[in-house]
Amino acid sequence: KMAGSSTPWIGSAYLFLQSTCKTIVLPSLYESSQKKPSVFKALKLALADSTGSVNGVDMLKVHCSHPHLIVQLKFCKQENCRRFLKSYREGALQESLQNHLQLSLAMTTVPLEMELKAGNEHLDNMLKDEDRCLECIYREKPDRLRDEEITQLEECLKSLIIHQSINNNMAVKDCTSLNSPSLPYPSQGSSLSPQVTFIFQGQVFANRTLTPDDHQKFAKFVSKKWKQVGRSLQKNCRALRDPVIDNLALEYDREGLYEQAYQLLLRFIQSEGKKATIARLIAALEENGLISLAEELLGLHSNEDCS
Repeated sequence: KMAGSSTPWIGSAYLFLQSTCKTIVLPSLYESSQKKPSVFKALKLALADSTGSVNGVDMLKVHCSHPHLIVQLKFCKQENCRRFLKSYREGALQESLQNHLQLSLAMTTVPLEMELKAGNEHLDNMLKDEDRCLECIYREKPDRLRDEEITQLEECLKSLIIHQSINNNMAVKDCTSLNSPSLPYPSQGSSLSPQVTFIFQGQVFANRTLTPDDHQKFAKFVSKKWKQVGRSLQKNCRALRDPVIDNLALEYDREGLYEQAYQLLLRFIQSEGKKATIARLIAALEENGLISLAEELLGLHSNEDCS
């Protein structure tokens, strides 16, 4: 009744996750380039446990919405969805995810609260009626393709498993360099960024795409100099050509410097894609004497990264 014989059964739901421990903030862990692969690995393994198959449920995107980590799920077979719902209802998924997070993040315990939604329906209120849950999930067709970042994380996880059998230490190094939204360029053989490394204050750093963590730190610390940095970036970024920067200043004047700086870097990231690299931003900061901020972005300051 829910699906014709010729069309495959496809549905979508959102899994809301929140740690009940105040010191563990899941969105911050996921936004941290060092911790992201570990959190993703735990999610992937727990979901595989819930359906009995690595491909039982697909992650389309992971949203960071403090204090929640929200996972958009796609189901392609009704029986897989039934298995997932049973695992969720009985608490097995929660227990599995807590265990995998504990192992992946090397923490003593990661207590979780979970909530499952499909559209406007809170499925937690109807878990005993499995068919009704299935109908709600089936009604919500996925509104997007799988996020590119998820594909990159999947590839990283595969290479991690392969490398682990060869050299455990190497695997950690290979995967902790993963950043949103793509893996480091050498592994992809991409021609988009010929600059694999760059030098700052005599030290060599791996080039990478800008992360949400970089974005927020830039907006927080650049202050009044955001326009100057924008003009340094505009030399090889059409999206920031005049009068764009002045328009941003006017449009976000009421919101203040943080929002103006945030919107500037957002334009840069959206326009340049994988070419929106840390090397380009560091060069612009250096040009404007913002050495302390450059050091902050490169992790040269002692404070812990987002976690």
